[in-house]
Amino acid sequence: MNTLEQRRAQHAWKCAQEGIQRHGKDYVNDAKGLPALIMNSGLMQVMAFLQQKGGRHKDLGEHLRQWLHQQCKTPKDFTGFMEYLMQTESTIYQRVTTEAFAWLKWLRQMAAARIWS
Repeated sequence: MNTLEQRRAQHAWKCAQEGIQRHGKDYVNDAKGLPALIMNSGLMQVMAFLQQKGGRHKDLGEHLRQWLHQQCKTPKDFTGFMEYLMQTESTIYQRVTTEAFAWLKWLRQMAAARIWS
């Protein structure tokens, strides 16, 4: 059985490949900046921003929601995800945000590595 870190790495590796194939280096740059954006604005605000921007931003948000659905049992779809976060307890919201940061750490590294492979 794989560790949680291995599962994060595997999922991030797959998402990085998909994101780079579709959007190139822009996906890598967005992945690198996403943790700081979440720290400054909050998870819900950033997810709304990614959805509204569309394109590579929307794909990045979908990749993150896929992981959070798998790991934290949040809804996969954007509307369900947002409604869930608006209605959940603060401790669960914090747990989801913490998991988002943990996965994004891997995505940043994997995307940077994949762009050069």
